[in-house]
Amino acid sequence: MDALPNETLLGIDLGGTKIAVAAVKNGQITNKIVVPTPKGGWRSVFDAMIEAGKEVMHTAPEIAAIGVGVPGPIDFKRGVVKFAPNIPGFTEAPVTDALSAGFGRRIELENDANAAGLAEHMHGAGRGATSSIFITISTGIGGGIILNDRIWRGANGIAGEIGHIVSLPGGVVAGSGVSGALEAVASGTAIARDASFAFARDMDTREVFELAQSGDWKALRIIDQAAHYIGTAIADMQKVYDPEVFVLGGGVSEVGDFFLDKIRAAALYGARGFADPVIRKAMLGGDAGVIGAALAARD
Repeated sequence: MDALPNETLLGIDLGGTKIAVAAVKNGQITNKIVVPTPKGGWRSVFDAMIEAGKEVMHTAPEIAAIGVGVPGPIDFKRGVVKFAPNIPGFTEAPVTDALSAGFGRRIELENDANAAGLAEHMHGAGRGATSSIFITISTGIGGGIILNDRIWRGANGIAGEIGHIVSLPGGVVAGSGVSGALEAVASGTAIARDASFAFARDMDTREVFELAQSGDWKALRIIDQAAHYIGTAIADMQKVYDPEVFVLGGGVSEVGDFFLDKIRAAALYGARGFADPVIRKAMLGGDAGVIGAALAARD
């Protein structure tokens, strides 16, 4: 990290339903506001981000740098988000140029999962390690890879797309169009879909976990299957990257040790003979994205 640790940074975390903006110092939020994400295309989204950012900056004029975490694939050279699946009209969005003009400052752009992973690595469950892999398990599955305390983007900026690892060749198709991708068979969406089919009625993820914990065999089988796929993916990444720790975040990971213990068991089995994966639950919750966006501005 290049900036001094006591500098105040501005983080902006863009999501499908809300935009979080916060002043962050030493990994701690000193002021934060949250506004709805506009649905009128990327220009209206940028206007909302700039307005909210300037409001926070009025209370923290000493802000040294600004970082923005955004969903979807990014062209880092151009500072453009190619598309954000959950934000209407957010295609070929020139984030860096638009926000630099609006704030009158340089903008550091980062993938939202990478940003959250950096926050957990520096100030959350991965603190003290030099390498970690963050996995968010929610509507989809995403991730961020931190090597030597820095985000690893890869040659094309796509490193960390853990949800698109093929776990079940010939299986259901993920949002990327990849057949059998991890998020298509093990995300919260996949769990709810499989349960709705098994029980012949609409079900959400929370209900599936409640039934599984009460001993319902159909729900338990669905949860065991998702844990198996996630744990196996972790075991494979242990063999490739050999990180010190895996950090699991996102809504599905927050159901408690019931699910995490199953993932750990599958990961340990899949990695047997190599090295035991260390798996921890994320600590920063919904603030990881905005903290990480700020930290990315220091990198």
